[in-house]
Parts: sequence; C-alpha cells; structure tokens
Amino acid sequence: MKIAIFSTKEFERDILIQENQLYRHELVFFEAALNEKTADLTNGFDAISCFVTDNLNAHTLRKLHQNKIQIIALRSAGFNHVDIATAKELGITVVRVPNYSPHAVAEFAVGLILTLNRKIHKAYQWVREHNFLLNHLVGFDLYGKTVGIIGTGRIGEVFARIMQGFGCRVIAFDITQNPACVGTGVTYLSLDEVYSQSDILSLHCPLTDETRHVINHDALAKMKPGIMIINTGRGGLIDTKAVIQGLKKGIIGYLGLDVYEEEGDLFFHDLSEAIIQDDTFLRLQTFPNVVITSHQAFFTKEALVNIAKTTLSNIDCFNTDANKLGENRVC
Repeated sequence: MKIAIFSTKEFERDILIQENQLYRHELVFFEAALNEKTADLTNGFDAISCFVTDNLNAHTLRKLHQNKIQIIALRSAGFNHVDIATAKELGITVVRVPNYSPHAVAEFAVGLILTLNRKIHKAYQWVREHNFLLNHLVGFDLYGKTVGIIGTGRIGEVFARIMQGFGCRVIAFDITQNPACVGTGVTYLSLDEVYSQSDILSLHCPLTDETRHVINHDALAKMKPGIMIINTGRGGLIDTKAVIQGLKKGIIGYLGLDVYEEEGDLFFHDLSEAIIQDDTFLRLQTFPNVVITSHQAFFTKEALVNIAKTTLSNIDCFNTDANKLGENRVC
C-alpha cells in the first residue's frame, strides 16, 4: 500500500524504513502535521499514518474520505485527536499502537517523581555553577508513602509495581480493576478516596469526556496539602488554570508534566528563538516546584521500534486479514 506518514521526525524515519523491509509498503514522509489544511496531500494514497500532533477532526476526515483513504494508522496508543464518530460514519478504519512500551512511560513517570522530590534538576544546575551547598535541596523518603494511580492499564500496572518496589502503599481508581494489580496488592478505592489519601498522584488513564479535567478545582480541594501530581498521560486530564491556583495556594507541592493541555503549538518544535504566546504555560514555568518535559515519556529505542512494527503490521493486516487487528482496531 502507498502510505502517507505525517508529523514525521528524523529519529523515526530510519526505523520505519528499516521495519518496512518486511512489509514493502511504499512510504512517503511528511514533516507537516495532518489537518484540514494539509489533508489534500493525501490524494493518491491508500493509507495514512498519524501522530498525536495531528488533528483528525470531522473536516479533515471528510477530505480523507474524498481522497479514498481507507485506513488511518495512529503511531500512538491514544486516539483523542481523532473524531471517531465521523470515522465510523465514513467507513474509515482507525488503528492504533496500544502496547508500544508501558515500561517507557512508567519509568519516566518515576523519573519525574525522583527529580521533583530530590531536586535533581536544581542540583545539576547549581553544581554546574560551582555551587555545592545543599540549601533547599531536602527531599523525602518514598518508602511508606501512599501513591495514587488513576488508570491501571498496562502503563499504570507497570508504574504500580515500580512504586511498590520503593516500599510505597499503592492505591488506585479505575472503572475496571486490573487483576494483575489486585494480585500485587494494589488497593482499589473511589476517586475521592484516591484524591484524599495520596501523597503522590500519577495519571495513566486515556483522555475521554469522562476523564477530561479529572484534576480540577473540586478534586484539588480534596487532596492533602503538598501533594505531588504527575501527568504522563494526556494534557487534557488536568485543568491547568486550576492547577496554577493549587500551586499558588500550596495544595500542590510538586508538579511533573510531560504533557500539557495546549501542547500542540509548543511541543516537538524548536522555539528557542521565538516569543511564546501561551501565557498559561509561561506561568507554569515560573514555579520552582514544577518540572515540564516535552512529551518524551514514550521516547525509548524499544518503544520507537515497537511503534514502527505495529503501525506497519496494522496496515498489512487491514490489507490481508482485518480480523487479526484485535484490540489495535479503534473502529
């Protein structure tokens, strides 16, 4: 099949080309994001592959349908950037990569916890400036702390095991309990109980209408003063303005973000010589107890290879035997 691959970066092209030796699809790479303005580029293709930075709203999908695109292969687990109802209406198949590397994201979440807690980012900079004082670098033992998890799919499950390894009590909320988590001693509670009991709260749920702004003013009012909140899921899980108020009031003692509500115009771009126009993002950066990274939790060699393999395999299965797609098929 002839595949248009949008939002591609240099680091993934070589891997896609290497993995494509097995499937022998015709790959055409576009650095541009896919949206209703760039959808005309899909004319003459059989399939497209997209990343989380692409905008597959109803207008974009209708243009893809006009260009006879049969399948959209997402290079991500999440699919909140796709209007699934419209895709179904148009008969466009949407597939994803649900299990590229839960360890990559879970381990990165733990990295944010350690960085915030032990002020590793500050210590690194101070030592670079030959400042060897320990002032303001005090942290706390993770041992014995209560870690709350919202969302216990594959990533949440791996994250839970890691935190149990530190000697933490792990509690969780999910609409469906994960038997593997129950088996290792994770305690499932109501959402309000997870809010109120957690010393550290990590978000690992998909972004849906139900989970959007799961961290909001009301949720923060139920939390312990000084709570640490980690988000490596989707930016929309957090009401950023509410979180800023929580930081100012001291409800949030530490905030680690690898995703951001309005990251589309920021992340995956070099803006070092630009004036950032997002005042909310700039406000977040002023807090000394906030660490923000640019959607890199997934970014390991193993994850990139798995994403490429699964994306190409999804398209191949669609072309040969769609029944093999299983959970990779969204619609």
